[in-house]
Amino acid sequence: MKKILFATTALVATAGIAAAEVSLGGGAEIGIFYDGTDPDQFHTDVDVDFDMSGEADNGLTFGASVDLDEARNTGFDPSDDEGVSYFIAYGGARLAMGDTDGALDLVIEDVALGGGSIQDNETAHTGFNSDAFLDGTGDGQIATFSYSMNGFTGAFSVEQGTQNGGGDEIIAFGVRYETEVGHGTTLGFGLGIQSQDNGREAIAVSVDGAFDNGLRAGIQFSETSGAAGEADETHYGIGMAYTVNALTIGMNYGSFENKGNTAGNDVDGFGLAVVYDFGGGLEAQFGYASNDGSNDTYSLGLAMSF
Repeated sequence: MKKILFATTALVATAGIAAAEVSLGGGAEIGIFYDGTDPDQFHTDVDVDFDMSGEADNGLTFGASVDLDEARNTGFDPSDDEGVSYFIAYGGARLAMGDTDGALDLVIEDVALGGGSIQDNETAHTGFNSDAFLDGTGDGQIATFSYSMNGFTGAFSVEQGTQNGGGDEIIAFGVRYETEVGHGTTLGFGLGIQSQDNGREAIAVSVDGAFDNGLRAGIQFSETSGAAGEADETHYGIGMAYTVNALTIGMNYGSFENKGNTAGNDVDGFGLAVVYDFGGGLEAQFGYASNDGSNDTYSLGLAMSF
């Protein structure tokens, strides 16, 4: 996404302010889609993002991001800042709060590895796992501390169970390692654990690779235990993407056993995304989802980044 820079340094001669930036970016989409139920429909969408950052004299960096497409729904409720996130960082240490990834989601790579579509069909099919797991089960306010060094990232997060901070808190730990193995190949390994006071727990692992010929591939496995009386959910997914010149093709497959911790709810699904980049922020996008037990869906349109 392109950014329009509003300020690169402090506009007033105030001691103690080292630097500050405010940038504006956005995107828009037009096209058609089929949601599996209604006839083909027009699709239009627009999004505006503000990013604000600064640096203190001691090297401490800080900032906030606002996604107006999401934040408008909550009216900037301080107990549920959907679409708003904040950070403070120093060296490899970073604290993020608000609408941000929990530690498990941060370290696990999902299997939608390339391309996109205006309706996100490739990540909306019945076999896809977004890696959010228990994130959002509480009030959506997440605090995540992470530290990165020499290819390793360790993370710890807490989400409040309710808006008043009481009951069923969600805690997660995660670790990720990325390494270059030569010939333009990078491998990544992730392991995360997440638990909630009510007894629910999730564990996930992922392995992914990026190669110099434009290929990306990855696999993931997870298990989420249910609360009392619920079945354990298991999931595995596999995906790959290939980019050549302006064309990117991504596909993924996933399968659930006892999806949603419901015994016998075994489903799978397949997603496809095809993108052609015209340059300058304009892309043609096609998405397709094959769903277990329901109609397939698709979308076709143009995505614009500003």
